[in-house]
Amino acid sequence: MASAALTRDLRFDRRSFFSRYTHVAAVCYRIRDDGGVEFLLVRTRAGRWTFPKGGVDGDPTPAAAAAREAYEEAGVRGRVERRAFDLYLHSKNGFSRPKHALPVAAHLCAVVELKRPLEPYRDPTWFSPAKAKRRVEKARRRKYAAELARVIDSAVERIARQHARK
Repeated sequence: MASAALTRDLRFDRRSFFSRYTHVAAVCYRIRDDGGVEFLLVRTRAGRWTFPKGGVDGDPTPAAAAAREAYEEAGVRGRVERRAFDLYLHSKNGFSRPKHALPVAAHLCAVVELKRPLEPYRDPTWFSPAKAKRRVEKARRRKYAAELARVIDSAVERIARQHARK
């Protein structure tokens, strides 16, 4: 679910936005043997940790674009949810004053297979939710760091609900 601040900032109708957004992220996760959740983060060119993300570039669906980004940036093959579970603002140039902020729709991706990514500098690494939040908050403006931390919290809640049903 989108934060109230994000909805207010973007001034959009949530339903129409989800049907036409152009940037997606794959929130890649796995369930450990002890039942804990871990998230797979990748590095940007600037060295910050983030989710695999990018544009919907001729992909048949946003979920397909998220799956492609997960494979290219993290070497992940997985089950990507068809519908985005959340959205967040991403600052294109990080800590300094942003040139522009992009809305990104987040899709959960249960990792099935992990190989070497097509982009080797990405360094995909597993983190607990608490460590993932600390990593994504580093070297980012507070507003954008909070957006990513909120998405992690939202993902943990959604994964817990899904696994409680099984």
